[in-house]
Amino acid sequence: MPTNARYIISLGGSLIVPDEIDVKFLQEFRAIIFGQIAKRKKFLLITGGGRTSRRYSEAAKALGQLNPTDLDWLGIHSTRLNGHLLRTIFRKVANARIIDNPNRRLNAKEPVIIAAGYRPGWSTDYVAVLLAQKYQGTVVVNLSNVDYVYDKDPRKFKQAKPIKEISWPDFRKIVGNKWSPGAHLPFDPVASKLAEQMKLKVVIMNGKNLSNLKSFLAGKKFKGTIIQ
Repeated sequence: MPTNARYIISLGGSLIVPDEIDVKFLQEFRAIIFGQIAKRKKFLLITGGGRTSRRYSEAAKALGQLNPTDLDWLGIHSTRLNGHLLRTIFRKVANARIIDNPNRRLNAKEPVIIAAGYRPGWSTDYVAVLLAQKYQGTVVVNLSNVDYVYDKDPRKFKQAKPIKEISWPDFRKIVGNKWSPGAHLPFDPVASKLAEQMKLKVVIMNGKNLSNLKSFLAGKKFKGTIIQ
């Protein structure tokens, strides 16, 4: 990885707010990042919306008809709320500004930069890929609540098989070409298309297993799916 490059980590909202805010998880995640900073590593952390986003969307739908753009904005602001929470817990080492427009490069000296959602139609996966382009990232680590990418939806098919390594063309056959807010896909299809063009490596892993993330950052064997 280039000297000035940052690890791009997309932190799923389901990890930050599975139901209530997971303080224990955030404490452990912070400890790992601080440990890596001590080894002179830099990070760009992108936050998802999680349960906060879904609660607002469900309430909005119950109160009246909304178009997809309105629902998308609720999700975007949920990612930004989570982003502010993350910036607060990393305040000693993080840039004071949260990136809400991935098209503008932030000249930050701090070891941690926080980013969140941008605009309707853009998932945080897509934002992560764009930020990798801006900040010399060669890999995006996508932390969600699944261990691997599977050949089928494991919630529907018990016979679904985990995939440890897959090419972008084969991965895109699984997820298709369209993205919609709230879709339960391992990585956004639109972001996948751009990542393939960039020859970017994306690693999908279960963020609940933080010792696994620590192994990955140390260059050791880890559990997850590599897409490249």
